[in-house]
Amino acid sequence: MPARNDALKDRLSRYREINITVTGRKSGRAISIPVWFVWEGDKLYLLPVQGSDTQWYKNVLNDPMIRIDARGAQAEVKVVPVTDAKQVSSIVEKFRAKYGTNDVKKYYSKFDVGVQAQTR
Repeated sequence: MPARNDALKDRLSRYREINITVTGRKSGRAISIPVWFVWEGDKLYLLPVQGSDTQWYKNVLNDPMIRIDARGAQAEVKVVPVTDAKQVSSIVEKFRAKYGTNDVKKYYSKFDVGVQAQTR
């Protein structure tokens, strides 16, 4: 199993986009969506594009277990919503550093929440 985790960490360090799979809060079905992310140390940060109005964010509030897929390297992780303004601002700055201020401004419309997961 460590080899799989190493492959995931390797891909997280090299790629700009991953797929997350959440469980629909109404349908109960698995829903996959590509997202941008920031990976630092053993923490994975996600920033919902429309903040707390984002559907996948509403789904993780109901069921915090998600599957992440970085081009074939997968893991199931438990996510924790981040609602503290200072912590959300910190996540936004990480995204700006990785993807550029203009792209974050272009694609993200609301900065009231973030999501954090441990990738051990």
